[in-house]
Amino acid sequence: MTRIVLITLVLLCSLGTADARQKGTRPEAVAGQFDYYLLSLSWSPTFCLTHGNNEQCSGKGYGFVLHGLWPQYAKGGWPQSCAPITPLSPAERSQGAGLYPSRQLLDHEWTKHGTCSGLSATDYLSTADKAVGRVKVPGALQPSENAQSFAPRQIVQLLRQSNPGMPEDGVVVRCSGAQLAEVRVCLSKDLAFTSCGRGVKMQCSQDSVRVPGIR
Repeated sequence: MTRIVLITLVLLCSLGTADARQKGTRPEAVAGQFDYYLLSLSWSPTFCLTHGNNEQCSGKGYGFVLHGLWPQYAKGGWPQSCAPITPLSPAERSQGAGLYPSRQLLDHEWTKHGTCSGLSATDYLSTADKAVGRVKVPGALQPSENAQSFAPRQIVQLLRQSNPGMPEDGVVVRCSGAQLAEVRVCLSKDLAFTSCGRGVKMQCSQDSVRVPGIR
């Protein structure tokens, strides 16, 4: 009797572990099946503090640059690397060169995120271009040779003031240590400002965030 009970308990534990793993599994990525976009704008001077040899850090004076336009699920998570993954053509690379600060980033973003948009590369890049144009960067966050400091919530407030209709839960800030790394803006599929889904949160624990000057 004791042995039967022990075997039963082992089986129940195994099933529970399997269920837990299954719940934590990322949904199957299917191109075009997502809820909204997350537009990520990277503060280039912070990136260049630790990537001085990258092609975007060659004295071009960038402020915010396009990191990516990422399809997202409202319940959290995102699709990635959706089949079929096709390489960018020379014409598409030329189109993307005016959007992304480096060729390496362009290739990475198309393969990992763009393929899940359900759009052709040309249309995805055009959508990314429109998404960047959708966000007006406030004057206080324009490229400057001088470093500045802001509270994370102040950065959110500045962005919302410059972009009427942007909801309070539709923009977040990510920091790298004490430095501003990115702002991330949530957009609907037709690029209207919208609330962010689950899992998109502020990633700055500091009361004051340093915004490095351009290089």
